[in-house]
Amino acid sequence: MPKAARTLKFRRRRTGHTNYKKRLALLKSGKLRLVVRRSNRHCIVQVVNYKPEGDEIAVHITTKHLKRYGWLGKSNIPSAYLCGYLAGKLAIKKGISEAVLDIGILTPIHKGVIFAALKGALDAGLKIPHSEEALPSEDKVSGKHIEDYAKMLSDDELNKRFSEYLKENIEPRKLTEVFAKAKEAIEKEVGRE
Repeated sequence: MPKAARTLKFRRRRTGHTNYKKRLALLKSGKLRLVVRRSNRHCIVQVVNYKPEGDEIAVHITTKHLKRYGWLGKSNIPSAYLCGYLAGKLAIKKGISEAVLDIGILTPIHKGVIFAALKGALDAGLKIPHSEEALPSEDKVSGKHIEDYAKMLSDDELNKRFSEYLKENIEPRKLTEVFAKAKEAIEKEVGRE
């Protein structure tokens, strides 16, 4: 009897980039997906529609887009929130009202960056199934914890640790004010729904 032929798994499964079982469960819902990904420097939020010939991206926002609104986009909780908020506002403007959260192979850490982006999309008006206990607090989302840390530092330490913020004329000791202005700028540009 001949040996059974070994089947080769999909490349993205072999390299650990896609969990197809989890992806299929999300696609079975029939809803669009709020895809949240993060790198060491940026956060990416997309609203994606499944099509058999390939996914169609309805909205694509990265933290790089936040510079337009006066915010230095990083891979932190306030940046992820603003990114999710902007993506949610744009999705609603395109007639999208609900989605499901797709975090891919990222580890879900409650009150972390992924759930900050989810909170932003929820605050923008998207309906997404979630647990309230996973979402970060308003203080975390607005960057109060970063502001408090910056206030503890001496001027020399502040210049070392927050040099990118200072280079963009963002005062780390007044980060919550900058956050509120950025959120207001998004609201003005994208419009109230």
